Amino acid sequence: MNVSTWSIKNPIPALMLFVLLTFGGLIAFNAMKVQNFPDMDLPTISVTVSLPGASPTQLENDVARKVENSIATLQGLKHIYTKVQDGGATITAEFRLEKPTQEALDDVRSAVARVRADLPGDVRDPIITKMDLAAQPVLAFTVASPRMDDEALSWFVDNDVAKKLLTVPGVGAVNRVGGVDRQVHVALDPLKLQALGATAADVSRQLRLVQTESAGGRTDLGGSEQPVRTLATVQTAQELAGLTLALSDGRHLRLDQVATVTDTIAEPRALALLNGKPVVGFEVARSKGASEVEVGAAVKVALAELREAHPGLEVTEAFNFVQPVQEEYDGSMHLLYEGALLAVVVVWLFLRDWRATFVSAVALPLSVIPAFIGMQWLGFSINVITLLALSLVVGILVDDAIVEVENIVRHLRMGKTPYQAAMEAADEIGLAVVATTFTLIAVFLPTAFMSGIAGKFFKQFGWTASLAVFASLVVARVLTPMMAAYILKPIVGTHDDPRWMGTYLRWAAWCIKHRWITFAATIAFFVGSLALIPLLPTGFIPPDDNSQTQVYLELPPGATLAQTRGVAEDARQRVAAVAHVKSVYTTIGGGSAGSDPFAGGSNAETRKATLTITLDARGERPRKQGIEADIRTALETLPGVRTKVGLGGSGEKYVLVLTGDDPQALQTAALAVEKDLRTIPGLGSISSTASLVRSEIAVRPDFARAADLGVTSSAIAETLRIATVGDYDTALPKLNLASRQVPIVVKLQDDARKDLSVLERLPVPGAKGPVLLGQVATLEFSGGPAVVDRYDRARNVNFEIELSGQPLGDVTQAVAALPSITNLPPGVRQITIGDAEMMGELFTSFGLAMLTGVLCIYIVLVLLFKDFLHPVTILAALPLSLGGAFVGLLIAQKSFSMPSLIGLIMLMGIATKNSILLVEYAILARREQGMTRFEALMDACHKRARPIIMTTLAMGAGMMPIALGLGAADGSFRSPMAVAVIGGLITSTFLSLLVIPAVFTGVDDLGLKFGKLWRRVTGGSADTPAAR
Repeated sequence: MNVSTWSIKNPIPALMLFVLLTFGGLIAFNAMKVQNFPDMDLPTISVTVSLPGASPTQLENDVARKVENSIATLQGLKHIYTKVQDGGATITAEFRLEKPTQEALDDVRSAVARVRADLPGDVRDPIITKMDLAAQPVLAFTVASPRMDDEALSWFVDNDVAKKLLTVPGVGAVNRVGGVDRQVHVALDPLKLQALGATAADVSRQLRLVQTESAGGRTDLGGSEQPVRTLATVQTAQELAGLTLALSDGRHLRLDQVATVTDTIAEPRALALLNGKPVVGFEVARSKGASEVEVGAAVKVALAELREAHPGLEVTEAFNFVQPVQEEYDGSMHLLYEGALLAVVVVWLFLRDWRATFVSAVALPLSVIPAFIGMQWLGFSINVITLLALSLVVGILVDDAIVEVENIVRHLRMGKTPYQAAMEAADEIGLAVVATTFTLIAVFLPTAFMSGIAGKFFKQFGWTASLAVFASLVVARVLTPMMAAYILKPIVGTHDDPRWMGTYLRWAAWCIKHRWITFAATIAFFVGSLALIPLLPTGFIPPDDNSQTQVYLELPPGATLAQTRGVAEDARQRVAAVAHVKSVYTTIGGGSAGSDPFAGGSNAETRKATLTITLDARGERPRKQGIEADIRTALETLPGVRTKVGLGGSGEKYVLVLTGDDPQALQTAALAVEKDLRTIPGLGSISSTASLVRSEIAVRPDFARAADLGVTSSAIAETLRIATVGDYDTALPKLNLASRQVPIVVKLQDDARKDLSVLERLPVPGAKGPVLLGQVATLEFSGGPAVVDRYDRARNVNFEIELSGQPLGDVTQAVAALPSITNLPPGVRQITIGDAEMMGELFTSFGLAMLTGVLCIYIVLVLLFKDFLHPVTILAALPLSLGGAFVGLLIAQKSFSMPSLIGLIMLMGIATKNSILLVEYAILARREQGMTRFEALMDACHKRARPIIMTTLAMGAGMMPIALGLGAADGSFRSPMAVAVIGGLITSTFLSLLVIPAVFTGVDDLGLKFGKLWRRVTGGSADTPAAR
């Protein structure tokens, strides 16, 4: 039974159904979280192994290789990235996306446990964590107060702020940046130590054995049990100074006789500055599944309460990633409304009847709102991807309703009553509407099942678009005819065709009569549009235009905190002078806000600084890439520093990787490539990891003398370590306070570190008593690599190349053509990782999704038309739409990237839609009214040209605000897609109206030939479908 007829006869159930769906949709919409990108679970596991003071080469041999070899045997492993720095190695294992994250974590844990016994004894227990993309900081604040010093402020952040914010739902972590840690220093006098023959290690160990609370058994007194505790702790630094310690040779000394004891702060290794003033900063990260917008609002409320409780506390926002998400959401909503409004205006301009316009306008909200029910049920959030799908679909949604209403109005003009017109018109066009909707679903759904990281994003896109399109079908078949039957008025008087109709029909007739010329022209157009592809720049994700950017500064290895601060301050003053820069927040040796989540925690070194720059609002400044270019120019003359400008996200850098097992050959190749890279015009800065060499002091023991005096190499190393930086922090004695423990660090006075002769006179424990270090070892200067990078168990060199607005595809080609890349030495090869690798995956899986889409369209059409040949006519519209899309992208200067690919997928659906309307009517006219083929085609062109042009204009109007990038949202991601769709729409509509009738005749003749052939083969005059 026909759904439309049923709903016209029984309007109440249909109305109630939509009331229910709308109500459910609104509830689902309110329950969904607003996020930037959907939460993705990537099976990427990182292993951090630390051994303070160990050099990168030693760690590479003793730790990294062993752990890598063990992890390499795991199933589903894709790549292993290793970064070895001073005192620590981070090994990241990236698994294939199909592998469950928890399983990957367990596998890595057991792989590390297998080799734990082979690692050096004093290596800390390896920390194994899974990479959480959601744990990126979304907000950073700085705190200053006239009533507190640095130490008090730092403790205030660690204690009060962290406690307060972690109770806010959705906050995942609060990390302090900059500030200082309290510590008790025991600074030993090297001369007095020498006179006593004691070592720093001796004093530190003794202090730890004395300053401790330990459990001491149990007693039974007075008929009950009591635990026994040994309380040997002191409460203040003064008491600590008065302690008497026993030395290893039986003598004893008071601590203040050989050392000065102070309750002070640890040597700072990190710093935060806001506009040049030192502050204590903290970063807030959201937990998985939480909405950035909700977290941002809740954090602001919590901080306002803190301000009230602590007058004089200044909390300043330094980095805000919540604002762009909120803008994106508001902007998308506005674009939805604007697009809907424009689509409705187009309908009114064509029909000039407010009742008919109202009927088709109702279809819009009623298609979008029920789609939210499905989205929430599938666990989606409101993010860039789902909003993109909805803003794309706006134009399509009104389409079905327009086609229905236009057809009903045409029947009304024949003088029928609205009830009768609605019944007959809905019946007549039913098949066409169902066919168009299912072809659109057939196009969108395959994108939901794409592979790779892109597939994780597109899952939400494909489903959202399909749900909304399906909802629009239900509206067009159930609600629109029913409303038309009861709302429209009968039309009195004749209606003339618009003036353009006569011209169009003459053109269409000419095309059908001269069909070979039409075919030749069409093929030429298609070939021409393919020739445009090489002219289009290709990229992965277009660079964004948010009001924040970053500058990374990297000093040579061995730079001190004071030197880094000086350079960062110089850079800040240069950046602040650039137009449209509002404020600059500097972090040195910490802070990960805005960094690339895939880069690993490599920025916690005192030689690295990050300047987070807040720019003016989007409307008040030029595009961000221009400002970044100005910043680069300002920093060009900064001496002795590597600079990188731009957020660590996609679309801003290209990573070129050389890998090989022979470090020497790799080094030579890297230097040659770096020289060549600088010849490519238009790139930003180029930094490589190859040239980082730092100076170090090598202690070389004299084995014969050391053996004679009974001194071991490890005793020498331990003496030096404790004398210069203190013991490992796990072995330090602690001072217990009310709410925390303060470590007590025993080491030489700071100026002793500046003189090698003092270190040579340090006593080292030997079998026959203490020996001076200079007697058993020599201290000399030497050098070694500061960072060792490894990729898939081989050494590698990374070149990070700033694209500075150039498309990734073009840069990749330019790099591949360099002579040093084409002639790499044996054993060294180039590999693609990062964006370039993902881009390759994306284009292949998109190609597959498009093919699947075309196949699905064909199958759907064959099922609906019960014919194998006519669907071929309809598919002929596909190549016609490509040319317009490419021309549109060329004119608008957009790159051929992820969003424009989405646009192409959409186009496929819409292009087939137009031709379905034509072909379906032509078949109908021949079958039911007995017209000749030419008459049927001309009639189809006459009756269906208007709805086709109306739907095209409505769609174009709906996407116009997105293409122009109007509104508060950052349009850089959406605009290329809308441009591709609008460009393709114009050509595909224009051409399908002229070319499809001609193709129809060709396919029909083919069908007749097949029919004759079939009859000849079977020897009968069977009435085959093709022969009809």
